[in-house]
Amino acid sequence: MSSAITGLDSVFTSEYLNNSNQTKKLENSLSGDMKEKTEEELMEVCKDFETYFVEQMFKSMQKMVPKDEDSDNRYMDMFGDMLIQEYAKSATKQQDFGLAQSLFEQMKRNYGLG
Repeated sequence: MSSAITGLDSVFTSEYLNNSNQTKKLENSLSGDMKEKTEEELMEVCKDFETYFVEQMFKSMQKMVPKDEDSDNRYMDMFGDMLIQEYAKSATKQQDFGLAQSLFEQMKRNYGLG
């Protein structure tokens, strides 16, 4: 059983590092010079930001749900962030929240694109 837990721990660690890398990638995209970006690249960055924003909102919402003291939630403790991340990706693909489009239009005006 301990080898199974060790395997899960390594999956969790690699996913945590992947989440950190995604956050850093988004930060690097937003901190770069947007004047040199195409409209498609700019819109992709805006969509990534919208997904990140929705993910953070979902994480805040999850904190408001009381935890059941009787249940063993070690798998949710390990993989809950991955699940929330996938929910956020799915939500932003299926639903037009408008944040990405609003951000895109504002950035186009600010950088004189289009």
